[in-house]
Amino acid sequence: MDTGRAEHFLQNKRTAWIVGVLTVILFLVTNLPWQLDDYDQAKQAFTSFEMVKEGHWFYQKTPHERVATKPPLVGWTSAVFFALTRSWDVAWRLPSFLAAIAISILLFRVATTAYGAGAGLIALSAFGFNLLSPRLATLARTDMPLALVILLLGLSIWKKIGNRATWNLPDRLSIFAVLTAAMLIKGPIIYAFLLPGILLFQLWGRRRHAYHHSAWCGWWPWFASLGIFLLWLMGGVLLVPGFFDQVVVREFVARFGEA
Repeated sequence: MDTGRAEHFLQNKRTAWIVGVLTVILFLVTNLPWQLDDYDQAKQAFTSFEMVKEGHWFYQKTPHERVATKPPLVGWTSAVFFALTRSWDVAWRLPSFLAAIAISILLFRVATTAYGAGAGLIALSAFGFNLLSPRLATLARTDMPLALVILLLGLSIWKKIGNRATWNLPDRLSIFAVLTAAMLIKGPIIYAFLLPGILLFQLWGRRRHAYHHSAWCGWWPWFASLGIFLLWLMGGVLLVPGFFDQVVVREFVARFGEA
């Protein structure tokens, strides 16, 4: 295939549609038949089941009667989908599946806008045609929703840097909302994904005296979203026996200790 044909193939809209359809099919069929026996899916699935059946909307248990260690946002989402679909198999997997579709669309559109149709197709293919994304796309886990909010935050920062724009109040409110979602999906692990890169960019900018484009939106969105997470955490410590040891110590302190 010569250069002209390759370029035409990459920029053809029909090619993008074919790749998109194949990506969705891969997401749907990779984990068939659906079951909850691996990757700790039963723990995540049981949280939304307990919300609906017993009304425990903030703190739940695992199938083995231990305290559920994840914040409740993905469980809330599954509970809403169950109310709409009346199928637990669908409700448990829709948060991850819809997050994977959203990531695919965002990567394709952003790469196409920034670097052309060929780059958009490559970005979509890289995300859809690997060993990990199709596996995570229909698992009853929090990984894909967390990946979506990380991407949204990263894109917001990237656009600010690219446009050399300052952060205004609506921008900070948007960052606060997405950070809060991240906190209620998997806790402050979001800091480990974003803050090192932001810090390095800020240090690089200071050395080059590039103050006009900043990756830092200010302190309050980070602290306010953390405050909401800490309210949930303190409620668990006060109200749920065993919460401090199983969630605070083993889940969050140990996780940051490993990082």
